[in-house]
Amino acid sequence: MIGMALKVVRREGYLALYSGLSASLCRQMTYSLSRFAIYETVRDKMNREKKGLIPFYQKVMLGAFGEGMRNLFSGATVASTRGALVSVGQLSCYDQSKQLVLVTGYLTDNILTHFLASVFAGVCATVLCQPLDVVKTRLMNSKVDYGGLVPAAIRLIPHTVFTFIFLEQLRQHFGAVVVT
Repeated sequence: MIGMALKVVRREGYLALYSGLSASLCRQMTYSLSRFAIYETVRDKMNREKKGLIPFYQKVMLGAFGEGMRNLFSGATVASTRGALVSVGQLSCYDQSKQLVLVTGYLTDNILTHFLASVFAGVCATVLCQPLDVVKTRLMNSKVDYGGLVPAAIRLIPHTVFTFIFLEQLRQHFGAVVVT
């Protein structure tokens, strides 16, 4: 991975490492925010109706269907399957791991708890998505070396950690308290 980064810098310059950043940010501000909003809105409603916390398997189902039932099956593409797996890995695993950490009583709802839960969620999302990403890469371009679990983890775990730490900080300072 480092060798590839050095080749890109030599051939195209340092800024080439950021090509695609604007598209990625646009995707995060639309698609990812929608996933999170749908997941959390429905989860909170289910928690209120149950008058308690929903079990993990329901969080997994909710994460998988966070794009809505109709959209989940329209086209049934690899991208929608990957989106469901990322949602399960990030949203439901973050939710459950944060809940488990808080139940122990050793940590409170603070940035360390958010960090630990988001690292676990990032690992889950990486492990769930990697096989599909390898198949997708092989289908798209058979001449390229296939991605591995470690490069995928290096990309997805920090992304998940920053996402949830920022989300929790925004919640604590500006938003509603969410019971997990």
